[in-house]
Amino acid sequence: MQEKILLITGASRGIGAATAVAAAAAGWDVAVNYTRDAAAAQAVVQQVQALGRRAVALQADVADDAQVLALFAAVDAQLGRLTGLVNNAGVVDVACRVDAMSADRIQRMFAVNVFGTMACAKQALLRMSTRYGGLGGVIVNLTSAAARLGAGGNYVDYAAAKGAIDVFTLGLAREVAAEGIRVNAVRPGIIDTDIHASGGQPDRAAQMAPAVPMQRAGSAAEVAAAIVWLLSPAASYTTGAVLDVTGGR
Repeated sequence: MQEKILLITGASRGIGAATAVAAAAAGWDVAVNYTRDAAAAQAVVQQVQALGRRAVALQADVADDAQVLALFAAVDAQLGRLTGLVNNAGVVDVACRVDAMSADRIQRMFAVNVFGTMACAKQALLRMSTRYGGLGGVIVNLTSAAARLGAGGNYVDYAAAKGAIDVFTLGLAREVAAEGIRVNAVRPGIIDTDIHASGGQPDRAAQMAPAVPMQRAGSAAEVAAAIVWLLSPAASYTTGAVLDVTGGR
């Protein structure tokens, strides 16, 4: 049987960390990518290992092509040939109108959220695709309900970047469907994670809960469950899909 070897970008906290643990419970060995917090990443590694799976913590900024290449080479060397990728690494910024956004802010938003996702997908394809001698695999991209809602007055740049991921997911899925690779996305809504604090709104999940039809924020574990389903054989005929995990919003 093909080994289940998964790389999750931005996996030291939040949805990425929850996905690492859920994937390990489903039989995946996990490469836990992180940018800065080595201790947090190592804690996730220990949780995966406690479930009887192999795990390594690997530092890389996905916005840097050279670091992406080194990241995938490290997965090859330490775990083996990749069969799953979760493109979870992403950034937001403080609430801001478009007419006040700096060029540096917009470039960073797309460098991490779009260019990093595409760079990682490319490296995954080179390992998974039957065109290159691979045995197939699965890619799950993380998008956002902001792509549907526009995030006006808050972070239109983030919404636009995630809109690009929606389109990228569909196009890539169709491009490689005959090469043994499924490509899907999960579109979270208001999820109670640390990402809101990094955008200067640590209480945003609680504040936004009344606007959600289910009247609450979601959890990282709920998003992780959707991601792991898309990674699984249970989703074997699902590709090019974007699955909303938004509480109805």
